[in-house]
Amino acid sequence: MTLAENPQQRSSGSNLNQFKGQIILPFSSFITKLFSSRFTMDITFLLGTKIIELTLIVLIGYGLVKSKLLKSEDSKPLSIIGLYVISPAVMIEAFQIDYTPEILQGLQLSLLMAVFLQGILIIIGSLLKRLLNLDPIEHATSIYSNSGNLIIPIVMSLFGKEWVIYASCFIVVQTFLFWTHCRLIIVGKGNLSLKTIAKNINIWSILVGAFLFAFQIKLPNIINGTLSSIGLFIGPNAMLVAGMLIAAIPLKSIVSSKRIYLVTLLRLLVIPLVLLVLIKLIGFVHWIEKGEIIVLISFLATTSPSASTVTQMAVIYNNNPQKASAIYGITTLLCMFTMPLVIALYQMWG
Repeated sequence: MTLAENPQQRSSGSNLNQFKGQIILPFSSFITKLFSSRFTMDITFLLGTKIIELTLIVLIGYGLVKSKLLKSEDSKPLSIIGLYVISPAVMIEAFQIDYTPEILQGLQLSLLMAVFLQGILIIIGSLLKRLLNLDPIEHATSIYSNSGNLIIPIVMSLFGKEWVIYASCFIVVQTFLFWTHCRLIIVGKGNLSLKTIAKNINIWSILVGAFLFAFQIKLPNIINGTLSSIGLFIGPNAMLVAGMLIAAIPLKSIVSSKRIYLVTLLRLLVIPLVLLVLIKLIGFVHWIEKGEIIVLISFLATTSPSASTVTQMAVIYNNNPQKASAIYGITTLLCMFTMPLVIALYQMWG
């Protein structure tokens, strides 16, 4: 009997072909379908380009400290400028938009989505804190995403400038929570009062912006242009701060820290996938016309890396800013791979 006629080999070959047919081919087809869409490829390209830009700015901040031109502690003034000058400028300018029934309807959905998603994130964060014994920085960085620096450029490139307004709703709600819930996490209980909230310039910038939008009051071009110019610094400023702080951390302590990778997994994959399931089950996309794009924009904001604002708050309130910077840096680098994957899964659900 020849080798080709061996019954055991024929059986083995049959089993192998069956395995290929049932497992390997469907899986390869799934992967091909997952990454073949033009939309997913666009996101991958945009993310790659943006992350390279941000990484270069981080390296500049890193180089300034390593060359001893600046100290790591010099990042604090930049953090103060970012939180108390740049952020309020972005908030006020975000409300300088025209009022139409279609825009109002879209804003209502995006605002509802923002409140819903942020509420779920707070609940998830509370559960994870207990289950995984997260410290304040791990807690804050796992649930607060970098919705401004990455999402606005991506939305502008994919959908057009007119759709950026719907990303602004998420940013406005998140900004309010930064200075209430997130600040409480970082600073600790007993350090937050209504008086503190009422005096915060970021809260006032939201109220002023909402007032201007409600009564359709347009700021003079010179003021609006100034706010726009200041707002352009939101990304570079945060990157410089991160680079300056990372320069003070031994690289080995970042690479070898299991807790940093745990938070990265939570921020970039686990939490976005939980939100994806909830969004699809509730069916927000069917609530209004063009709801699919508006919901996707809101979801995009939750898939981004850890918020730079958390790092800046950690600097100002002196609560482990190096760890916050390390998480921020790692999640920013890895989101280039995780965001296209999560968005592809979102698109495939239908």
